[in-house]
Amino acid sequence: QVQLVESGGGLVQAGGSLRLSCAASGRTFSTYAMGWFRQAPGKEREFVAEISSGGVSTNYADSVKGRFTISRDNAKNTVYLQMNSLRPEDTAVYYCAARRQGSYFLTYRPLGEYDYWGQGTQVTVSS
Repeated sequence: QVQLVESGGGLVQAGGSLRLSCAASGRTFSTYAMGWFRQAPGKEREFVAEISSGGVSTNYADSVKGRFTISRDNAKNTVYLQMNSLRPEDTAVYYCAARRQGSYFLTYRPLGEYDYWGQGTQVTVSS
């Protein structure tokens, strides 16, 4: 079992920045690919970004490409999401998630492929 705890959310004006953190328990963090998802009120949860277990490969949703950066520090069991140039449409609860990674880093996996989820952290971007 892996426990994930997000932090770093808050209220920011459009154009501002936030850095989200996700702390993971256990000694197997480095074997998991990690992802960030978000869910706005009344909308489906959507993919934001993901990173391979070793931190070399990353993927982003088109809506955040060039603005957000996912990274990880396996020594600290932590994954980050640096969010720059925030827009009101980025307002959502942001969730980190973990999935087992096999021989290949299979990209853009659906929500159902992620095994563990955090409780979420609220990000609100005002205009």
